Amino acid sequence: MEGTGMIDGAAVRQDGRKLWQYLASISACLLATGVGTALAWTAPVLPTLYQPDNWLVITQEQGSWVSSLLALGAMLGALPSGKMADKLGRKKSLMLLAAPFLLSWLIIIVASDLWLINVARFIVGIGVGAACVLVPTYVSEVAETSSRGTLGALFQLFLTVGIVAVYVLGSLVGYTSLAIICALVEVAFLGTFFFMPESPHWLVSERRKPEATLVMEVLRGDIYDPSEELASMQRAAEDAASKKASFFDLVRTVGARKALMSSCGGMIFQQLSGINAVIFNTFTIFQAAGSSLPSDIAAIIVSMVQMIMSGVAALIVDRAGRKPLLMLSSGFMALCLIALGYYFKQKDDGNDVSALGWLPLTSLTLFMIAFSIGLGPVPWMLTSELFPAETKANASGVAVTLNWFLVFLVTKTFPMMTEQMGIGGTFWLFAAIMVIATVFTFFVVPETKGKTMEEIQAELNGKTRLAKSPA
Repeated sequence: MEGTGMIDGAAVRQDGRKLWQYLASISACLLATGVGTALAWTAPVLPTLYQPDNWLVITQEQGSWVSSLLALGAMLGALPSGKMADKLGRKKSLMLLAAPFLLSWLIIIVASDLWLINVARFIVGIGVGAACVLVPTYVSEVAETSSRGTLGALFQLFLTVGIVAVYVLGSLVGYTSLAIICALVEVAFLGTFFFMPESPHWLVSERRKPEATLVMEVLRGDIYDPSEELASMQRAAEDAASKKASFFDLVRTVGARKALMSSCGGMIFQQLSGINAVIFNTFTIFQAAGSSLPSDIAAIIVSMVQMIMSGVAALIVDRAGRKPLLMLSSGFMALCLIALGYYFKQKDDGNDVSALGWLPLTSLTLFMIAFSIGLGPVPWMLTSELFPAETKANASGVAVTLNWFLVFLVTKTFPMMTEQMGIGGTFWLFAAIMVIATVFTFFVVPETKGKTMEEIQAELNGKTRLAKSPA
């Protein structure tokens, strides 16, 4: 929450300066760009490895493991990352995460066999899973309430920047050059994040309040009075210290169960939309569609639209609210998947689809737009917003591990699903799940827009008398 002043005896919220909040968040989110490059790397690389004249030739089944091993590594990296950040601090933990990324790209550069590439994908997955827990946590803890939504959406925006970069560069440079460029992202992250402040929440929890006060002066500006915000952090830290949080605490109270259901529900529907199956196989999907555009150009267009709309989401999420964006997103994604399924069903049935050549690119582009304004950024925000300090690490680990398990499940089974059900049937299944997601969001997910951590907890636990902060 922001600091407060007094006018006629009433508390009035004050806003701090935003520059260093943005700088710290942007620097941390360079690691999200690294996540995007790791996710998208298979899209331009795998089609070349399927070619019989390539330096390394692999099968489609082997390629599915190259894609999905990242998700297995991410599951391993997500669970302990919250505890690591509590012990070492957010800043040190984030900087340590550059190691698995850099090691992975180094192995890929020197790899001469498929097993080395698989090892590299698993290693980078460990960094990816931990980054998906720690970057949103750090950003939510350096941001004040009025900018928390916008800064929280930067994670998804910078992730899509990494995807676009790989799609573009993958069509221009070779295997080794692409890996070297991807590694430079982590170098840029280390070079900038070294100068960024530690989370004031963590410093207060470690009884280092003088340092937290200095950090607040940097993050909010010297004209800002941080005393009320620091007092709120102190209360949260003392409350957390008085409780030895366990995984059971995630289901102990009504509010905790609501938070866990909303957070995990967001992660489940984000991945069961089929988004990562699409990202990992974009080039292949356009090849199968027989699109009039070259598959690499079509994939670049789709990813650039996703990046642009992630930027739009960052601008509107604190105005529109989390819940309306989620419902709009999942509802519109269902329509896009129905249209995409129709195209492939007609094609698989042997019907003439020449007049529908525009439909795959249009549907996938609109699908990415809808994903980018809701189901992309909002579940990560909710995971960092819905839980009190004492359960946030465990809750984030559970939610992100679940997310990456579903990434593995969907990407590993996507080729089998398309073989058994056809690409059209597979997209229709994802569409049905998006309809369920819309209903789930309406009835279950709480709105967190413009609310402090204390107000969110009060609402989850049914304490409706707590005065609401202005949005």
